[in-house]
Amino acid sequence: MSVVGYGVYLYFSVTSTASEIHEPIRETNKSDKRDVAVDVDNQEPLSILIAGVDSTGEQHSGRSDTIIVMTVNPKDESIKMLSIPRDTRTEIIGRGTTEKINHAYAWGGIKMTVDTVEEFLNVPIDHYVSVNMEGFTSIVDALGGVTVDNDFAFSQSGHQFVEGENVLNGEQALAYSRMRKSDSRGDFGRNDRQREIVEAVIQEAAQVSSITGAGEMLDAVGKSVRTDLSLNDMWAVQSNYKEARHSIEQFALTGPSQRIDGLSYVIISDEDRLAASNELREHLGLEGASTASAE
Repeated sequence: MSVVGYGVYLYFSVTSTASEIHEPIRETNKSDKRDVAVDVDNQEPLSILIAGVDSTGEQHSGRSDTIIVMTVNPKDESIKMLSIPRDTRTEIIGRGTTEKINHAYAWGGIKMTVDTVEEFLNVPIDHYVSVNMEGFTSIVDALGGVTVDNDFAFSQSGHQFVEGENVLNGEQALAYSRMRKSDSRGDFGRNDRQREIVEAVIQEAAQVSSITGAGEMLDAVGKSVRTDLSLNDMWAVQSNYKEARHSIEQFALTGPSQRIDGLSYVIISDEDRLAASNELREHLGLEGASTASAE
């Protein structure tokens, strides 16, 4: 009876958490860059914007210092993850200014970020997941930690990371994903580590099987995550897309830094942006991008 009772408790906890984190930004699930919405039940490829917001406590305000576009193709059983540098210079859609792309979140939250990324890449964003990076630590801890393969030894925020395999708790994972000053690649190296942590979380979360682990995950997610995915959407995606996690390709946009009006920007060439757009569109089963919007 205790197991049954806990199962009932867990069911209502799932429902409550799903309601707590559910924050739609559109009247429908269809991106303006699609003719029709993605058919999840038919396993059509979809895209998800992952925004890591560098804020304190349980707040979801600030700037999106992590911007990752993830495309999932369940029929190919593959995922692509593209990092966009936070200092990328582009037009902020809905504001009409040209600024750093992470300013979109500060000015207009996740909706302005989604609109800006869609226009920047000419790729539909079907769903989003916004994560409070401070609260992200509890998600990693609820998973029992994550494993990463570190390129070189370094220290960050009082934590030591050896070259090679590291098993990280939540605080360590956050420090690992934030380090950039000891990396000759700066923000580009940090982007690599952020994608690595996201991939590790995806792999670990797919293996959560105990009801105790699920309960801890629910508590952590409720405090740290916001998404436009409803509970039914989440179940459908988990059921129909989970096998794609076995093949994850990571890549990033890079470019030179340039000071404009006293601020340092990353300048992404039209050629590189178009190449990334075409790769993601192809993975989504869409026609190639003949053009990508300019600054």
